[in-house]
Amino acid sequence: MFINNFDPVAFQIFSFEIRWYSLAYIFGIIFGWLYCKKNLIKDKKLLNLFDDLITYLIIGIILGGRLGYIIFYNLEYYLNNFSEILMVWKGGMSFHGGLIGVILATVIFSKKNKINSYIFLDLIALVAPIGLFLGRIANFINSELYGRETDIFWSVKFIAIDNISRHPSQIYEAIF
Repeated sequence: MFINNFDPVAFQIFSFEIRWYSLAYIFGIIFGWLYCKKNLIKDKKLLNLFDDLITYLIIGIILGGRLGYIIFYNLEYYLNNFSEILMVWKGGMSFHGGLIGVILATVIFSKKNKINSYIFLDLIALVAPIGLFLGRIANFINSELYGRETDIFWSVKFIAIDNISRHPSQIYEAIF
């Protein structure tokens, strides 16, 4: 059994906290972008466009992820606490909202540049597992998306949640 008692804050610069989850986003985007540039894109025009697309994707990930969380999980709360909608540092992102944001950002960018959006969506699909892997590791560190109770020897006790032995479902998802 493993005891998960990680701090969700990776490090702090003065009063500014850098969280593991934000590092997962940052490194997922950087590694995916570099992998596409180095290994997947052979066409010079696409290579230049892909650099511009990254800005759209970052906006799509953040806005889509946040709006997805608000709409799918906590709409009533945020309607009553409107000023907290932009406070992403307090938590609250959703994968499916981020996915919708990425698709919309790619379609908008592709239409603007008169290129078939499937070209970029195919590239994104190839590198998305990098970000998903890092995101699930961050979920594990943050004691989020934990699994069912179990007595298996590789179970994890999430001290921040309930101190019960559970499946490390975040690790399963990161690996598989």
